[in-house]
Parts: sequence; C-alpha cells; structure tokens
Amino acid sequence: MLYEDLTGKALEACFEVAKELGAGFLESVYEKALLIAFQQKGLEVKAQIPLSVRFRGHVVGEFYADLLLENKVILELKAVRTLTPEHQAQLINYLNATDIEVGLLINFGNPRLEYKRLYRQQDSSKSLKGVL
Repeated sequence: MLYEDLTGKALEACFEVAKELGAGFLESVYEKALLIAFQQKGLEVKAQIPLSVRFRGHVVGEFYADLLLENKVILELKAVRTLTPEHQAQLINYLNATDIEVGLLINFGNPRLEYKRLYRQQDSSKSLKGVL
C-alpha cells in the first residue's frame, strides 16, 4: 500500500487528537491540534493548501485542502455525524487537482474516530477525473 507507514503515523496522530479532545469541536480545532501533533512527531505538515481547478487552461475554481503531510498525503478533516459519498468525492477531486496519490478522510464528529484512505483515480480520460 502506497505510503502505508506515513498514513499509519497520520492516523496515530488523529487517534491521539480524538482521544484528547473528544468529539464536538469545529474542524478548525482538530486541524490546529493535528498541526501540533504532526510537528511533535517530526513530520512536515502544511495547512490550508490552495488548489486550483482548471478547465481548458483556465482556472474555474479554487479550494483549500485542510492538511498536506510530507508533500505526499492530503488530509481532509470533517466533524460530521457520518461521512458521505460527497466527502469522498471532495477528497478524490483534491487528489486529482494536485496529482497527489493518497488522501485520508478523517471524521472527528463522533466519539469514535472514522477514517477512509483514498487514492487518486488513474483514469486516462481527463474529463472523467474526480468522478466516484
């Protein structure tokens, strides 16, 4: 599995944050806590990474990925009752927009941490990239 060790360390930090803070905070609180946890583990992390969506050479949208770990794994954070297919599609689209291959969708919205490891689609058709 691609970046298994790195995603394992990321999930370890997520579980630590979930255990210490519990559920019920805004995503921004978990994001800031994860920044601290990753830095304390000696991992390079960046927050609120700008992403541009291009269509025929023109920027048609701009979004922000929550966290980028070691320039290899995007973390999209949620604090919702349950993860939906739309949340997964959002992360897949971020992966496609950046050419980063691995992402973690993390939900702090319940007492028990929920997560999914997702991969960029290796679709040869640009028009279909990002579709789940």
